[in-house]
Amino acid sequence: MSTANLLALGAVVLWASLAALGVSLGHVPPFLLTGLALLVGSLIALPLSRFDLRQWRVPATTLAIGVYGLFGFHFLLFIALRHAPPVQANLVNYLWPLGIVVMAPLFLPGMTLTPRHVVAALIGFAGAALAILGRAEGAEAVWAWGYLPALGSAFIWSSYSLLTQRVRPFPTAAIGGFALASGLLSLACHALLEPAVTLSALDWGLIVLLGLGPLGGAFFLWDAALKRGDARQIGVLSFLTPLLSTLTLLALGGEAPSLSVGIAAIMIIGAAVLATRKG
Repeated sequence: MSTANLLALGAVVLWASLAALGVSLGHVPPFLLTGLALLVGSLIALPLSRFDLRQWRVPATTLAIGVYGLFGFHFLLFIALRHAPPVQANLVNYLWPLGIVVMAPLFLPGMTLTPRHVVAALIGFAGAALAILGRAEGAEAVWAWGYLPALGSAFIWSSYSLLTQRVRPFPTAAIGGFALASGLLSLACHALLEPAVTLSALDWGLIVLLGLGPLGGAFFLWDAALKRGDARQIGVLSFLTPLLSTLTLLALGGEAPSLSVGIAAIMIIGAAVLATRKG
């Protein structure tokens, strides 16, 4: 396996822990949680840039795209995990790999939407519907409004990933600036909109893990992978994320995967792989 694919696989493994850590920190207000974790994640850029903050400088438009992606995606995801069944909301959120393929013609010149992409989109959304409505065996299927922010977070990450391809290339260390700005914005929103809370030592430990892992290290690994390898191969690797994330959530709750969750995961991953096949 190439270095680029190993870097991408590292990002996928870190992202697989995001939902589980978010659920474990469900009592922490979402703006506060997002802000603190992103600030921790931004620190990774310091040794990466050899403490040269000039590498963090990007045009204002690029910074705005970074804040849109990092702040918007994670805030909506944490909202979704609190207001919908976590396993199902997590699967809906992980429509973003498919979204990247389907929305590429809208964002990038020279790309078209083929019948194969349309079929893949239908299969993927059918899988999301099954994840929402086909809960664990014996449980009643319910609608939760938290599925809407889960879908919104998927759209944000898909569009963010495509928009970064339309701006001037930037060093990987600049992601530290994205995370820093997004973290400060989140904390400002916390101060204005959320009640003050006291965090335990365990909370702080989990927040550090969140920042060093899925809300920090994964961003840098992902960017480094895309700069070194074939985006199509790396994109296919990202389709492992929803399956690994769902299994992690189930393990955390001491649950066995239900048939509907298993089928939904296969449909979403299969649709994304179909959409990226050649020919």
